[in-house]
Amino acid sequence: MREPKNPEQMILAGRKPVIEAIKSGKRPDKILLLKTATGDEITAIRQMANAVGVPVQSVPREKLESILHKYVRNRDFNHQGVVAIMPWITYQKTEDVVYQALSKGENPLLLILDHITDVRNFGAIARSAACLGAHALIIPSAGAAQINAEAMKTSAGALNHIYVCREKSLLTTVKYLKAAGVRVYATHPQGKPAALAEWKVPVAVILGNEGKGISPELVKAADDVIGIPIQSATGSLNVSVSAGIILYEAMRQRI
Repeated sequence: MREPKNPEQMILAGRKPVIEAIKSGKRPDKILLLKTATGDEITAIRQMANAVGVPVQSVPREKLESILHKYVRNRDFNHQGVVAIMPWITYQKTEDVVYQALSKGENPLLLILDHITDVRNFGAIARSAACLGAHALIIPSAGAAQINAEAMKTSAGALNHIYVCREKSLLTTVKYLKAAGVRVYATHPQGKPAALAEWKVPVAVILGNEGKGISPELVKAADDVIGIPIQSATGSLNVSVSAGIILYEAMRQRI
């Protein structure tokens, strides 16, 4: 691990260090491989990263050097064509969060964020989730907002106080949750009012991408579709605002 320009972000460089980090359960945000890098260790890194849902990018030397310059004051070390950008937080496993909540006699309340890419929306959702009793946020391993300085600031530090689970397949995660007895709600403006949903049970709520909404396969897999009645025929609610309203309704019914 090298000293970064920003002390809150770290990178890991070198083939064996990255392999050992993944073996120990650490999950980089992404791994950059020099395009010309070859060998058994490079193959192993690709396979291990794919198994845990970590994005891998093959980049030219100029790009790799640019990334190193961005994160590290001293670039005079042998990276061996491998650089892993480490996360700001420690990601959890969805099944561990569910088990931990149930073992405490609590009904899990989870938010599944289907490719929400706006960092400020993500941070605002995290803040509401932490304040209103959610156990975790579940995000995809690729195509989600980065957890960076802006996300931390928008969340007012809440990302340090709520679990975040990063999963390779949200559809597989939804299927697991349903099998574990968690009721899954997809959100849509025309869904039945959230106030009419059952919240005193284990629940996971899917919130969709700012432009495309929820993926059709996730809507189909959900147990029900809920929404927030609004008076305007043309207006719509920001996804982070919707998250706060839905979480408040869940808390209201649970207390």
